[in-house]
Amino acid sequence: MDFLQTLNISATNKGVSTGVQWVKSKGEKLSSYSPVDGVLIGTVLGADKEAYDTVIEKAQEAFADWRLWPAPKRGEIVRLVGMELRKFKTELGTLVSYEMGKSLQEGMGEVQEMIDICDFAVGLSRQLHGSTMHSERPGHRMYDQYHPLGIVGIISAFNFPVAVWAWNSMLAWVCGDVTVWKPSEKTPLCAVACQQIIQSVFKENNVPEGVCGLISGGRSVGEWISADRRIPLISATGSTRMGKAVGAVVGERLGRSLLELGGNNSIIISSEADINIAITAAVFGAVGTAGQRCTTTRRLIIHEKIYNKFKERLVNAYSQLKIGNPLNEKMHVGPLIDKDAVTNYLNAVAKCKEEGGNFIVEPGVIKGKAFESGCYVKPCIAEAKNTFEIVQHETFAPILYIMKYKTIGEAIAMQNGVPQGLSSSIITNNLREAEQFLSNAGSDCGIANVNIGTSGAEIGGAFGGEKETGGGRESGSDAWKIYMRRQTNTINYTDKLPLAQGIKFDL
Repeated sequence: MDFLQTLNISATNKGVSTGVQWVKSKGEKLSSYSPVDGVLIGTVLGADKEAYDTVIEKAQEAFADWRLWPAPKRGEIVRLVGMELRKFKTELGTLVSYEMGKSLQEGMGEVQEMIDICDFAVGLSRQLHGSTMHSERPGHRMYDQYHPLGIVGIISAFNFPVAVWAWNSMLAWVCGDVTVWKPSEKTPLCAVACQQIIQSVFKENNVPEGVCGLISGGRSVGEWISADRRIPLISATGSTRMGKAVGAVVGERLGRSLLELGGNNSIIISSEADINIAITAAVFGAVGTAGQRCTTTRRLIIHEKIYNKFKERLVNAYSQLKIGNPLNEKMHVGPLIDKDAVTNYLNAVAKCKEEGGNFIVEPGVIKGKAFESGCYVKPCIAEAKNTFEIVQHETFAPILYIMKYKTIGEAIAMQNGVPQGLSSSIITNNLREAEQFLSNAGSDCGIANVNIGTSGAEIGGAFGGEKETGGGRESGSDAWKIYMRRQTNTINYTDKLPLAQGIKFDL
């Protein structure tokens, strides 16, 4: 395939890198099979402990130098990274689609997110600001400032194999940090491709070796990173179960965690909703990326007055979905990541039926020559109760649960009545309902939208959620502060030493 050859990864044993060169390793081999057609794309060499330590030691050395570069100069490197990503947008976006299974449009969109966060970070490099405060002591000046932390460990998930790394890395780099990346073992070639793009920029611009480390591998590599006291911040994206394990290990050593974990997102569809907007938001939110986004719409909470009408429209919309090879832009839904994901889908379907759920769009695994990878499933819809155990959990698959409500207060309580708190939405033309949903008595999620769906966050806003979603924030707004250490400074420019709070200490 041309895009593999252009990215120089059609056959590779690379997998561990200091950002300027590849590191020899005797670690486990990770074979990447495309869920699109079941074909082996390539094999990546994971890190052994010696290779891991080599990358970390290079990162430590690089930090001592990189933190001294002026922030705008670091921003210039990120600008050049963004320009290089533009050159390879088509090839990298196609690889994302082929290795992960999301639609080609979504693959291209993910690379565009990388480009956008580069642009955001370039501007940020001239705005790493602190505050000044008035001192209670005469002749004193107070202010706070932010300094780089050191090494940032990034553990990313398969569903966004490149964008989440970029969200973290570009901000960390302009803040003066260095990064080491442990990508998902399910999408290792996307990481190799990114590293090769980065290496070309770094070599040409004499960036210290170690600013951008890659450490491919399985669970053991994630455990090494989490427990490593040389890494002050761990940014981990994945399941709530994984996040709890990472958080416990990092917390034990009093490190910092930035956790982006599971979602169980809902759209409230008001009796005063624009039905056309609601249908589009619900269908894309539920079936985009084959239900494998942390912001995927899992639940529709529909007002009883329009429930039957909306259900009819929804079923009709699902009947028009095209399922198949995601490299074909006419397809709406591609495959799940692997056969384990298919098993989880089937188990969730069985559990829903066991609890009394009524499927109005039937589930199933799709068979046939065009689906021989065994990873294609039917997006399905079940009438269910919010209290069902299966509804309370996140299933990374295109299963949508629908339910009725009577009052806006009841709908908000249902929306909040799950352990997760990532993204939420209401579709309504009623200003009072919208404002109530956004109030401090409304949605308890990190993201709350009006008249758009639960997925499709822009990089300008901080991304993340509450409760079992982990509480982390990435990307825009002031999310950059997590990558830095805060320092309060007080300067006395007099020839006396007055003490705070009026304390007297006379000798």
